[in-house]
Amino acid sequence: MRKIMACLDVGSDTVKLVVGEMVKKKLNILAVAEAPSRGVKEGIVEDANSLLEPLKNVIQKCEEVIGLPIKQMIVSVPAINAKYAVVTGSVHITNDGNLIEGRDVIRVVQKAVKSKKEEGMEYISMMPTSFALDDNRIVKDPKGLTSKELSVRGVMVSAPKKNIYPVLACLERLGVDVLDISLSTIGDYFEFKNKDYDRNVGAVINLGEDTTSIGIFNKGVLTNTSVLNLGGKNIDNDISFIYKVSLDVAKNLKENFALTHKNMAQASDIMEVENKSSLKININQFEISEVVMSRLAEILNIAKKEINVLTKKEISYIIFTGGLTEFKDFNIILQEIYGNDVTIGNIMEIGVRNNKYSSCLGLLKFYAYNAKLKDKDYSIFSVDEQQILSGASYNEQDDSVIGKLFGYLFNG
Repeated sequence: MRKIMACLDVGSDTVKLVVGEMVKKKLNILAVAEAPSRGVKEGIVEDANSLLEPLKNVIQKCEEVIGLPIKQMIVSVPAINAKYAVVTGSVHITNDGNLIEGRDVIRVVQKAVKSKKEEGMEYISMMPTSFALDDNRIVKDPKGLTSKELSVRGVMVSAPKKNIYPVLACLERLGVDVLDISLSTIGDYFEFKNKDYDRNVGAVINLGEDTTSIGIFNKGVLTNTSVLNLGGKNIDNDISFIYKVSLDVAKNLKENFALTHKNMAQASDIMEVENKSSLKININQFEISEVVMSRLAEILNIAKKEINVLTKKEISYIIFTGGLTEFKDFNIILQEIYGNDVTIGNIMEIGVRNNKYSSCLGLLKFYAYNAKLKDKDYSIFSVDEQQILSGASYNEQDDSVIGKLFGYLFNG
């Protein structure tokens, strides 16, 4: 079965949907769509009815590309007020020869998170830090090993129900099943992770339109997060206030004219726009770049201080991602504030080479990682549908596996 999955990211500025297929540890993009978001403020859905239209929009766009209806997906949710708890669990292995299988990994994870959920919170995921066997061996993946008992230690992530349920309700109204939910911050990490990051402590910072999220990862496991109500919208507001232009005009100036560092701007480069009084005004690039640079520097400095609040451990790396990192000369202001020991995300997947997609792309990889750990096969399309997708003819010998789709990796 081909490993095809779709991930939805509902942001305050845009709704994004990515459909991808994992082939030999590489993610191939099959379809991608985005639409202006509605009814979402600072990452939280405030008007579910308004959100329905952009959700329909991105689903239909991807369906047109693929030629199949998308009825299942995973969903990225914000890390606002998320909680983290170290959990442990143990189960007996009763298989022949005490051979550990994927279903045993699922059982021990379920045991670890059982009854740990707080009132008003919803379980998101459990990120195992290690598994232990009865001979005191500590392993990352116990499948295929033998032991009478299997134990796990990890970090359980939960989020407020209000962060999750409105999106799920909208998708239910559209006839879409949610197979899994996860934090967008986890996706950001998994998009850029490597062996070095997996051995150290670091931070991942996503500079978005409404919010800036900071996640702390210890050896590849998310241990703490913070979400600041600061982002591209604050720059739009500054431009709108100073030049007395509408927010739409301000956003266009930010994205298509201003630079993130004034030293690279030209005072002789002029753009004519209309202000709120319907008067034509001239804006020079140097002055507006000063406005952008000032606010962006404030956001970056606050995020820098927030890292020290979230962890007392020494940070080995900092990764920046999100839409604001795509603006011209962002690397210059970043180096001025953080020095050279930081990395701006570099998405390699063809068709989505923009950091605003990092959460979606990374969560597709995270889902594949968890599926492999639990020895699960997966796809949002049945074998019949996959043959249509491939342009292949139906083969009756595959009939026995038609429709073998599964839901949550941890069965809820």
